[in-house]
Amino acid sequence: MDLGTIGSIDGAHHPDVIAGHGPAVSPALPPPPPSPVTPSIRIMGITRRFGEQVALDDVSLDFYPGEVMVMLGPNGAGKTTTVRVLNGILTPDEGNATVLGYDVRAHGHEVRTVTGTLTENAGLDDRLTARENLEFTARIRGIRRKEATERARDLLVRFGMGDHMDRRIHGFSTGQRKRIALARALIHDPAVLFLDEPTSGLDPAATRAVVDLIGSLAHEQGRTVVLATHFLGEAARVADRLSVMHQGRIRVTGQPEELTRQYWPDLEVLLVLQQPASPDLVHLLVELPSVLRAETAPEGARVHLRSRDHLPHLVRDLATREIPIFEVRPHTPTLEDIYFETLRRHGVADGAADISSPEAW
Repeated sequence: MDLGTIGSIDGAHHPDVIAGHGPAVSPALPPPPPSPVTPSIRIMGITRRFGEQVALDDVSLDFYPGEVMVMLGPNGAGKTTTVRVLNGILTPDEGNATVLGYDVRAHGHEVRTVTGTLTENAGLDDRLTARENLEFTARIRGIRRKEATERARDLLVRFGMGDHMDRRIHGFSTGQRKRIALARALIHDPAVLFLDEPTSGLDPAATRAVVDLIGSLAHEQGRTVVLATHFLGEAARVADRLSVMHQGRIRVTGQPEELTRQYWPDLEVLLVLQQPASPDLVHLLVELPSVLRAETAPEGARVHLRSRDHLPHLVRDLATREIPIFEVRPHTPTLEDIYFETLRRHGVADGAADISSPEAW
């Protein structure tokens, strides 16, 4: 996927602003309780069409300082369109959004001065060194030469590129280029950072390094980090909250733990007995008030509790009956489980197929 690098600052081509788009959003969960923290981004009923195609359908969503919000969805889900609207590159047909108080319809330039964006296509200049790429962007953004040099050096050192900062980037690996591009997106110290498929094309080691950086950028410095991705693994490692998007709508929004409790109020645990549970033990387990059902398993017994709060009661009941349990292993649903359960509940049969595919629009 080549999302492009469309944007401008004072009329100049600006490589940090994203181009591309996809479908829309509208929360399926009840709204969260009022937060004492003012949202850094507010999306209010945005709809965006491309001809007859509805890319965003009545999207409403808040983003908060210090969090990584993951926008998770398959090909054409609406993630990139949302980022373009929030950067003031696309104008919504209906609704509006604010970024740090700036109206995206009326103040697109001001929005782009307080945001940074990393696209799948890094858009670096191969003729320049790593440091020169950052300094050039800093100067376009109005940062004085001395400060631009200092910021470029500090960011490249932090991102593990200090030994390569004065080399031309032609021939750099994809991982090295992504680190430089991420440093460039941060050169003006933005309060909001948009990352659209930031690990696409990276090997596992480079992916881990970039994902670790993403988490620290939000939690250590209070930024709002918006991560648009179709990679479940990277999303699971950094998501404070997530929105599952499909066909232009937000199907669900919440913290992974909240969604787990909503979708699976009961708890599945594996009782490790070092041998399959006998029929008598399975019958005993089923008779316990905390147990919904139980079955034998190769290592012991698989038990479904009425709720997570019943786990201590199960352990106590087994100890009272002197049943030797070597380990109690709760099963925690993964982000992948949450994603596919969300699509299942919304009657979506095709969304799973493209979860590892690039954004189409």
